[in-house]
Amino acid sequence: MEWMIMPLKRYADFSGRSRRKEYWMFVLFQILVMVPLIFLATALDGAPNDGDLAGSLSVLAFVVVYLLVFLIPGLAVQVRRFHDQDKSGWFVLLGFIPYLGGLILLVFMCLEG
Repeated sequence: MEWMIMPLKRYADFSGRSRRKEYWMFVLFQILVMVPLIFLATALDGAPNDGDLAGSLSVLAFVVVYLLVFLIPGLAVQVRRFHDQDKSGWFVLLGFIPYLGGLILLVFMCLEG
């Protein structure tokens, strides 16, 4: 559990290094939180024509706030992961390449530091 929340302790620290374990445990933590939230939003959505969207909109708003709060530590741990591989943190921008960028980042995050 310590590895999952370590990036939150170093919230906006873009310097230093992060091991693979720290990065992937943080990603696992994000998945373990987001999957139940998405299921909750889907369950509260109900029938599309019932006109009551308050439940799913509140969960959706919570998901958006959650993603905005965890955007900076996610970027920071990714930059530190690149530093662990002796690469520039600007490699994070590879994620903006459509289709291929995410795959390139996945490969880099799996490489040994």
